[in-house]
Amino acid sequence: NPMMGHRGCRLAVTYPEIAKMQTKAVIRAAINVSKAHPEWNMVPEIMIPLVGDIKELKYVKKFVVETADAEIAAAGADLKYEVGTMIEIPRAALTADEIATEAEFFCFGTNDLTQMTFGFSRDDAGKFLDAYYDAKIFENDPFAKLDQDGVGKLMEMALKLGKPVRPTLHCGICGEHGGDPSSVEFCHKIGLDYVSCSPFRVPIARLAAAQAAIADEK
Repeated sequence: NPMMGHRGCRLAVTYPEIAKMQTKAVIRAAINVSKAHPEWNMVPEIMIPLVGDIKELKYVKKFVVETADAEIAAAGADLKYEVGTMIEIPRAALTADEIATEAEFFCFGTNDLTQMTFGFSRDDAGKFLDAYYDAKIFENDPFAKLDQDGVGKLMEMALKLGKPVRPTLHCGICGEHGGDPSSVEFCHKIGLDYVSCSPFRVPIARLAAAQAAIADEK
């Protein structure tokens, strides 16, 4: 399964120059926008993906921070930024208290967290999922509607472990689940700050978020 292969922070460990290049691009773009729009409060967030161990995050974060600070100093700018991680490997959720010592934010990558929790590959799950629906093993596509009993428990665990370590930790999700109303409602219930999804799903996500907030007030 190439989605579990040589990608994310693993690329940054084997080829640090890639992460350094990406960091330079993010910081330079933020500095340019800040100069063009001084009235905007620019705080770029650099997210290190596919982390499963605190040592991975520390290793990659070190040269991300060194690169970002050097770019900011060279430009004579006063730019704040944050470095966080994507929680998309079950081990990251299970060790979120350790990871929160280095990460300033969590973003749950629910597409990959789903496939790694179930052991399904998004590339070929379609070959057998219809049989699962027919046999009533699954009621819904777990890649479209968040599995609250399994994947959701990992998300809740990560929040309960991470937030006491870093009370300022802000958390959200990124993935197709961010545009599913029942998934958005669940994210609101467990205390996430935002959802991110494909552009065409944004109106549905905004409506679902509003409905979840109103229902919560009641």
